[in-house]
Amino acid sequence: MTRLLALLAAVSVCGCSTESDQGGLRGSLLLTGSSTVAPLAAEIAQRFEQLHPQVRIDVQTGGSSQGIRDLLVGNADIAMASRALHPEESTLMTHPLALDGVCLIVHASNPVSSLDDEQVAAIYRGQLGDWQQVGGTAGAIVVTHKAAGRGTLEVFLQYFGLQAEEVQASLIVGDNQHTIKTVAGNPQALAYVSIGAAVAERERGAAIKLLAAGGVSPSSESVASGLFPICRRLYLLTAGAPQGLAREFLEFARSAAVADLVEGQTFVPIAH
Repeated sequence: MTRLLALLAAVSVCGCSTESDQGGLRGSLLLTGSSTVAPLAAEIAQRFEQLHPQVRIDVQTGGSSQGIRDLLVGNADIAMASRALHPEESTLMTHPLALDGVCLIVHASNPVSSLDDEQVAAIYRGQLGDWQQVGGTAGAIVVTHKAAGRGTLEVFLQYFGLQAEEVQASLIVGDNQHTIKTVAGNPQALAYVSIGAAVAERERGAAIKLLAAGGVSPSSESVASGLFPICRRLYLLTAGAPQGLAREFLEFARSAAVADLVEGQTFVPIAH
């Protein structure tokens, strides 16, 4: 037995280090990318670290495209993405983590409860600029738009048939929390965010209202049923088939052992 324990091997995969230690794991992983996925990934990583005390997992944000770039050049072990892959990224392996949706939000005091697709497109093209034109109280619409490279931005543009260069934005924001804080502090603002993030922040007291889309209220239930029209998968990505510590973490992240964490972020678990 002593001789067997002495024959431990260190394995390096995709930049992550791992080795077996009496049936356990040790090593480190770096995850970068989507700010929508990051809070869930961080909770999963914390639970994984509790089970494997000699493992350290660092979760960093920067947007889906940044995470994918990091993965492609070997600066990350796993990327987080809240959009589908582009054709030039198709060599990467996708590991679906959860379902989410994208919804429009306004300040809680705004009387508008829904906007149709044509109104949203017209607002973001600068063709409608006052809340009174869409059933609200008179006042300029503060059009809030995501920074380039964000997965949520790409989902939004694709659904509403918008080109990036068409958008006439008043403000450019970053992650979901930044977006929600901006809208909660500005009664004239309009923005779009992850449904999971918006519901969670509203429950924590953020002064926001989630707008219906296609006559359907945004919620985890409407996403799960497929009724909400702006839905997407959230992914973890690897540069090829994961091995070693990365494989162990991905299997855990997509297992029933973390379903409560997925639901706690107001996302919808995916059956694997």
